[in-house]
Amino acid sequence: MVSMASDSRRPSRVSVTRAEQGVDTTQADRTLEDLGYTPELSRNRSVWQVTFMCFILSSVPYGLSTTLYYPLAAGGPVDIVWGWVLVSFLILCVAISLAEITSVYPTAGGVYYQTFVLSPLWCRRVASWICGWAYVAGNITITLAVNFGTTLFFVSCLNVFEKAPNVGITDDFQPYQTYLIFLAITLLTHAISAFGNKWLPWLETFAIFWTLAGLIAIVVFGHFEPQAGWPAGWSFFIGLLHAAYATSATGMIVSLCEEVREPAVMVPKAMVGTVIINTIAGLVFLIPVCFVLPDLKDLVALASAQPTPPIFKSAIGNSAGAFCLLIPLLVLGIICGVGCVTATSRCTWAFARDGGIPGSGWWRVINKHLDIPFNAMMLGMVIEIALGAIYFGSTAAYNAFSGVGVIFLTMSYACPIAVSLIFRRREDIEHGSFNFGFVGMMANIFALAWSMLAIPLFSMPTLKAVTKESMNYASVVFVGFVMIAAVWYGVWGYHNYRGPPTEAVGRDEDSAPDATTEVPDKMKSP
Repeated sequence: MVSMASDSRRPSRVSVTRAEQGVDTTQADRTLEDLGYTPELSRNRSVWQVTFMCFILSSVPYGLSTTLYYPLAAGGPVDIVWGWVLVSFLILCVAISLAEITSVYPTAGGVYYQTFVLSPLWCRRVASWICGWAYVAGNITITLAVNFGTTLFFVSCLNVFEKAPNVGITDDFQPYQTYLIFLAITLLTHAISAFGNKWLPWLETFAIFWTLAGLIAIVVFGHFEPQAGWPAGWSFFIGLLHAAYATSATGMIVSLCEEVREPAVMVPKAMVGTVIINTIAGLVFLIPVCFVLPDLKDLVALASAQPTPPIFKSAIGNSAGAFCLLIPLLVLGIICGVGCVTATSRCTWAFARDGGIPGSGWWRVINKHLDIPFNAMMLGMVIEIALGAIYFGSTAAYNAFSGVGVIFLTMSYACPIAVSLIFRRREDIEHGSFNFGFVGMMANIFALAWSMLAIPLFSMPTLKAVTKESMNYASVVFVGFVMIAAVWYGVWGYHNYRGPPTEAVGRDEDSAPDATTEVPDKMKSP
């Protein structure tokens, strides 16, 4: 069968041509060519800029602010603080596991490429297909959740100003008004990412100092108060969506490997280091918030499900002061949205480059003027805007967006970790720059255990007494994406999807290279 690959999947020819022309390439580009791809994006990020990018993808103070409702309903201060510590440890295990693998396979394809090359021949195509769709869907829905969360947070921030006692100025907003704000924020984040690409490293550097300027400390915390109706132990776990959402973007940075100098070293360092930084930053933010919490029942009863602005107003005592303290979080929300848009466009482009998405020939194009995968970015934006319309039918839509984003990303991270642990850890990981040995193997086990818990856990409703408004529609969105992926695999993928360039990583009997492609001896399968 003829390969569906574009020219960007014929690295051997490009490598030979460059050598013949005496063109110098960086070690990172040569590694990428060895993995099967032609470098198409500029490597304009240093190790610190990669770390900053990792940091803003999580944007911990902002992420924790927009999802604070979940642990408040599920357990109060204990769930907020200790849930954060627990999930941070588990996400550190995920980061260590992905860092080991990424040090060997640093491509924009990220986890789905890694799943392919680590899987046995008999299942590598379907395994990478499942992982690729989960990764792309997770990136898109997390980006949607970030932009929609910023929308709801902004509306709630405006409500610190009242037009009457206990009546905020946006309390009578209609769904279309909230949706229009979401639309504006979505267009803004995509525009910044598309037209300001060369300045993004500076924006990310600014975000670090902006975050540090907004963090304050000192708190005492203690009692556990479930308000959700679930038994206390299970209620604690339901509230972990708060921490899981804020840390879910840990592996999204892998999609920027092809824009990073020395990605095999820098990206693993950034992933692991940022989790540690985020853990500290999260505690610095959460502990003071717990210290000034008003009555939990009032916070859980908020129609907006955004308790942070009322908490700030209660602590400060006046509307203007509270709004000023909320501005840093709003700015971080926009910057986080820009970072998520950037990562999403890269992973969508990478999966399209290998033929995994309908219309791949269109989505894998790089805009040479902007130096970005502009078409892939627009695809993500259109899907996000369409899914955002769910808000017209249910004001609990944000619960679905954040929940399904965590589910898909967790699932995609688990795929390469699982196949590495089961099949190829000893053979592949020992040759990487980041081999944690026994600690890495234990991190694999903890990461997979967390994944098995997180996927069903975050499909559960926050409140036991389920209504149309409190229902968690994450499972509906999840099933929708799974059905699309399954149908497209049956219709097209089974016969046509070859996965990443197999001439670089070994091939099975169904993936013979294009007859017109010359494959050097070093890239041929034994």
